[in-house]
Amino acid sequence: MTAPIQLHYWPTPNGKKITIALEEMGLPYEVHFVNIGAGDQFKPDFLAIAPNNRMPAITDPEGPDGAPISLFESGAILQYLARKTDRFGGSNAREQAAVEQWLMWQMGGVGPMAGQAHHFLKYAPSMDPPHDLPYAKDRYRREVGRLYGVLDRQLASNRYAAGDFLSIADFAIWPWAMGWQGQEQVLDDKPNFKRWLDELAARPAFEKGAAVGMDRRSDAATDKKAQEILFKR
Repeated sequence: MTAPIQLHYWPTPNGKKITIALEEMGLPYEVHFVNIGAGDQFKPDFLAIAPNNRMPAITDPEGPDGAPISLFESGAILQYLARKTDRFGGSNAREQAAVEQWLMWQMGGVGPMAGQAHHFLKYAPSMDPPHDLPYAKDRYRREVGRLYGVLDRQLASNRYAAGDFLSIADFAIWPWAMGWQGQEQVLDDKPNFKRWLDELAARPAFEKGAAVGMDRRSDAATDKKAQEILFKR
């Protein structure tokens, strides 16, 4: 029997990448909740696994050569899991290159830009004192829209992000893209993007993975203690 992967997790887009991947891959896992609003990411036990104090992180008891391995950074975890299972990473060198390209596009573009959009559109104005910055709002709103336009054009001739096959690139992009309303985006001009969002949302593994721990979340827009921890440390 395969030993379960130990997942250190909170239900954010980056965390959901991994639960979705684990569900799609059929790998057993145990969740250890890291409440980032309460400061769990700064505890020594977690820092020993994830020194950058960011989740998700995993420990695989059955790592390379059968020895345990711990990993942080969601993109690195996705690549590791794809290699471990030989699934969702592309079936040949050309497909692998496409998957890596779109995974890096998410890691370097969609994640950081959508994260900043969420921060300046929702969280910063609710802080004490408020930080309502029209320039920052417009900058990140526009850049997220540009990125989703890039993906919409890719999806016009491809079923999924990296081609006509589901991959870890989709696992990485979708949890961020599902927040399009909070990022103040529209879908009317992105029909392929909308089709892709809806198709993945209907997959049982996406639905189950995205739901993990959602009952534990609080709203950082109103939780002043969480704001101190998340935005001022």
